[in-house]
Amino acid sequence: MTMKLKLGFLPLIDACLPILAHEHGFAEEEGLDLTFVRDVTWATVLDRLLYGHTDAAHMLAPLAIATTLGRGRPAQKLVAPFVLGLNGNAVTISNTLAQTIGADGALGDPTQLGDRLRAAAADARAQNRKLRFGVVHRYSSHNYMLRYWLAACGIQPDEDIDIVTVPPPFSADAIAAGEIDGFCVGEPWNSIAVDQGAGQIVLATAQIWRRGVEKVLALREDRLEPNRAAIEALIRAMRKAGTHFVDPDQWDSNAKILSRPEYCDAPVELVRRAISDRLVLRRGDEPHEYPDFMFQHREIANFPWVSQAEWLYSQLVRWDGLGFDAGQAEAAARVFRPDVYRSALLGMDDQLPSASSKVEGSVSTPLAASAQRGSITMENNTFFDRVPFDPDRLADYIAAQN
Repeated sequence: MTMKLKLGFLPLIDACLPILAHEHGFAEEEGLDLTFVRDVTWATVLDRLLYGHTDAAHMLAPLAIATTLGRGRPAQKLVAPFVLGLNGNAVTISNTLAQTIGADGALGDPTQLGDRLRAAAADARAQNRKLRFGVVHRYSSHNYMLRYWLAACGIQPDEDIDIVTVPPPFSADAIAAGEIDGFCVGEPWNSIAVDQGAGQIVLATAQIWRRGVEKVLALREDRLEPNRAAIEALIRAMRKAGTHFVDPDQWDSNAKILSRPEYCDAPVELVRRAISDRLVLRRGDEPHEYPDFMFQHREIANFPWVSQAEWLYSQLVRWDGLGFDAGQAEAAARVFRPDVYRSALLGMDDQLPSASSKVEGSVSTPLAASAQRGSITMENNTFFDRVPFDPDRLADYIAAQN
């Protein structure tokens, strides 16, 4: 019997795993019939999910948590049994700002770049204006990573600079029109801005947090058990798609699929650059290789670590001006569902960690991790400021940020 699932998504390359699971037949092998609903804004993706127009969605990880906690709308519980990828975003700035801070066509050191940006922000305020940066949603890793970086460099978001919401497909147009001075967004929209001559890529968010959690597969909690078999089948299909996605021999075929109008609707070459970790940072320059710019498969990249959800909760508290609440923290942690991930893959020859939580940002050299199945070696996952996040000290971490 074929199981049907309708999935919502935005035209971003990190929606790749369910798309490729469908296009390459991995979903069909698992007895799934997938259909896709493409939207332009995250708000619409969320609305369709909450109102039952889709069964699951490509979703901002922080938005799944914020929705569960009732931030911005009545609380509705979501669950995320699969991480669609780590990293994959970048900071792009206008050519004018790039000239002001002396950007040289390379990915800058986060601390040095932040110092120069702090001076530019101060100069702008002296002229009665603020630099303005765009992010894709208030509750997005883009927003939290940008704010984390700026604050650590002495730039106070909302005071020293303004941060506004710009949907990903409009980010290149917004910077070209001078409405924003920069943005943090996923591919292919940074590369489109560069290709149009509207801006320069100066930082990958992987430089801020080397293994930063990004999008998840999300669904309503009350729809998990009725669709449990289909969701677990989708997890297996997406793991197979991940193996295909990271294979260099498949980059050409996958770029052609993802670039199609019904998916990313972007030039094939720009998509191929992103999935091969090669980006043109400034129009006319040669591609720059940044290993693990996108991170969709290795080191159990798709495992929904509870500690990732707890770090996102710490940033929600920080930037919404809230205090630590043990009940809210527990609810946020329960959004990520490693139990479902394990259940889906238990009978397969796939890596499964023994733990469900870890100290984030604590690994700077390869480290063997305990495994329920398979051999797992974790690599560099540090934050740029070298401050780790221990989920067992969540309240202390939040207090130290404020």
